[in-house]
Amino acid sequence: MMTATSADATGSPGTRTDAPRRRRQSLYKGDPGMWAFALHRITGATIFFFLFVHVLDTALVRVSPQAYTEVIATYKTPLVGLMELGLVAAVLFHGLNGVRLILIDFWWQGCRWQRQMLVAVGVIWLVVMVPVVVRIGMHMAERFL
Repeated sequence: MMTATSADATGSPGTRTDAPRRRRQSLYKGDPGMWAFALHRITGATIFFFLFVHVLDTALVRVSPQAYTEVIATYKTPLVGLMELGLVAAVLFHGLNGVRLILIDFWWQGCRWQRQMLVAVGVIWLVVMVPVVVRIGMHMAERFL
């Protein structure tokens, strides 16, 4: 009598070695909730980095007001203007998604409606970001063109 292990090893017909092998799939299958989680972490780290730099350059006032003025002058570039726009986008998404996460955790039907709430976060983010992009774009055009 052959055990399943020995039959698999011999490669006789009808064993599992004849069946096509399934590709091993990732644990992360691209669910929108997974992407929202990743983006929430990325925006949180971005906001933390901004606050860290902001505290450092503001603390420079006490050390040397002239050095502070020079550092602030380096921020008046188009690249930093785009970074400010990215910061606004990150703060807005992080805040809206944070409200969604609170609802998922504390509302008894939060898990049921989490996809719809993610769509609502995206729509609200887009509706708010359009005028923000226009306003910041106008400001950058006045300053740099």
